Amino acid sequence: MPRRGILKLVYLLALVVCVSAVGDFDWTRNEKTSFYYGTFPTGFLWGVGSSAYQTEGAWNKDGKGMSIWDVFAHKKGKISSNETGDSSCDGYYKFKDDISLMKEMKLNHYRFSISWPRILPSGLKSEHINEKGIKYYNDLIDLLLDNTITPVVTLYHWDLPQVLQEKYGGWQNESMVSYFNDFGDLCFERFGNRVKHWITFNNPWSISVEGYETGEHAPGLKLRGTGAYKAAHHIIKAHAKVWHTYDRKWRSKQKGLIGISLTADWGEPVDMSNQRDIEAAERYIHFYLGWFATPLFHGDYPQVMKEYVGRKSGQQGLGASRLPVFSPQEKSYIRGTVDFLGLGHYTTRYITEKNYPSGFGDSYFADRDLAELVDPQWPDPGSEWLYSVPWGFRRLLNFVKSQYGNPMIYVTENGVSEKMLCTDLCDDWRMQYFREYINEMLKAIKDGVNVKGYTAWSLLDSFEWDEGFSERFGLYFVDFTNKDKPRYPKASVQFYKRIISSNGFPNQREVESWKRKAVETCSSSNQLLAADPLIGHMEMVTEIVVPTVCTLCILLSAVFFMFLLRRRL
Repeated sequence: MPRRGILKLVYLLALVVCVSAVGDFDWTRNEKTSFYYGTFPTGFLWGVGSSAYQTEGAWNKDGKGMSIWDVFAHKKGKISSNETGDSSCDGYYKFKDDISLMKEMKLNHYRFSISWPRILPSGLKSEHINEKGIKYYNDLIDLLLDNTITPVVTLYHWDLPQVLQEKYGGWQNESMVSYFNDFGDLCFERFGNRVKHWITFNNPWSISVEGYETGEHAPGLKLRGTGAYKAAHHIIKAHAKVWHTYDRKWRSKQKGLIGISLTADWGEPVDMSNQRDIEAAERYIHFYLGWFATPLFHGDYPQVMKEYVGRKSGQQGLGASRLPVFSPQEKSYIRGTVDFLGLGHYTTRYITEKNYPSGFGDSYFADRDLAELVDPQWPDPGSEWLYSVPWGFRRLLNFVKSQYGNPMIYVTENGVSEKMLCTDLCDDWRMQYFREYINEMLKAIKDGVNVKGYTAWSLLDSFEWDEGFSERFGLYFVDFTNKDKPRYPKASVQFYKRIISSNGFPNQREVESWKRKAVETCSSSNQLLAADPLIGHMEMVTEIVVPTVCTLCILLSAVFFMFLLRRRL
C-alpha cells in the first residue's frame, strides 16, 4: 500500500491526446463541504483488516511452504533495515488474543487472508494439502463466529507459493489461472459453509506493477512495459474463473458472495477549467482502478488504455500492443463476475498532462502520459506517499457509482500510517484521518453511492512490505522487539469504537468530545508502554543518547576544523 515536504512529482510520467469515455461523472460536483453530522444506514458494517504474511509469522512452521515474500524478504537490500515477516505479529499463535481485541471494539467483521502456501505448500491441490494449515483457519473462523464477528476472507494477498514462481514464472504464466482456481475451490470446500464474503485478489495493481514492473515487491521482477500488463491479464481471468466455479458449484449451497478488492488513489485535475487536465485525471483513474474494474464490469479494458498503450507500442516499432487482448469469448466470460466491489483507498494526487515521447522507453507509467503532483499543504504524517486528502474519497466513490452502475461496495482498506522515532500512542493524526475520511464516505452514501461496510486498515502494526516495520498502520501498537509481541491500544482504538457504537457522527458536541476522551484514555497506555524496560531503554537511546552523540560529534568536528585552521595560519 505507501516523502514529506515540498510540492512533488510522484511518478513523473507520460501523455498524448485522446479522450476516454467516462460515464456521466461530473467533475464539478461534490465540492468540498463542511463536516456532515449524521449516521450510517441501519446494518452498516464496521471492521478491521490484516493479511497473512503481514501478521501471521510462523513462516516455516507446521508444514507451511515458502511464499514469494518469504524468499524476497530474505534477500539483502530488498526490505527497509533488512527486516522480514518471519515472525511479525505472531498472529498464528496469538489469534485468540487478537479476536478478544476485536470483540472489545464491537467490530462486525474481520478481513483476513488465507496463505496459499500454508494450506498448499507446493501450490498444487493435487500434490499435498496441509491439514495443520486448514485447522488454523478453521479455528480462526470458528472463534470469530463464536464472538459474532463475520469473517471476510481474501484468497490472495500477495503470498504466491514460491514453487509456482520458480517453475512457471508466477503471474506471467497463464497456468496460474487453473492453479489459483484449485486453491479457491479447496477454500470454498473447507471454509465456505461459514464464510459468506470472499475476496479473490487484494490490490492487483500492486501485484502487477510493483511485483512485475518496478520490482519493489515480490517476486521483484523488472519486466518493464510488458510484465505488469501480462500479470494483470492473468489475474483478471483467474478472478473470473474462481467466480464461475463458485457460482456453478457452491453458491446454491453456501449463499455467499464473491468480490475483488481494488485499491486506487483519486486523481484530481490540476486545473478544472483545462480539458487536458481533466482528460489526464480520467486517464489516471482508468489506468489505476479501471484497468481491473472495467473488464470485470463491462468485459474489456478501458478504451483509453487500449488506445494509449496501442499507440505507444506502434511508435516503438512493435507489431502488436503490449496490452494483451481478450477474445470475444473471454470478454463474455469475465463480464459481470463481481457480486460486490471491494475498494481500498488512502490518498489523492493532482494530475496534469505530461507528454513523454516513445523513445522514453517501455513503461506502464510512460504509457499514461501524465504527471502526479501533491499539495505541500496536505497533512503528511511521515510516510512518503500518503497525504490526508479526505474529499478525494467521496469523489472516488461517486466515480465508481457513475462508471459501474452503482455496484454494492465494501470499503476494504482505509487508514493512515506513521513513521516516528519514539512511540506515542496518542495518535491524533489517525483519529483526524478516520474522522474526515469516514465522514466523506457518509456524504457519498447521501449522494446515493451503495456503500455497505467499512474496513479500517489495520488492526495491528505489522510488516509493511518493502518498508518493513518502519511504517505503522495499526490501531494497536505492537512491540516487535519483545518476543511476546505485546499489543498496546492507541487512542484511535477508542475513537473508532465510538464511531462504531454511534454508527456515525450523531451531533457536533458528542463527536468533539471523542478525541479528547480517547487521548485521556491513551495516556495510561503510554505510561504502561514506558514502563517496559526495553521500550524505555529504546526511548532513552532515541531521545537522549542519539542527540547527545550527534552534538558531541558536531563539537569534535568544530574543534578539529579550528585546529586545522590554526595549523595553516
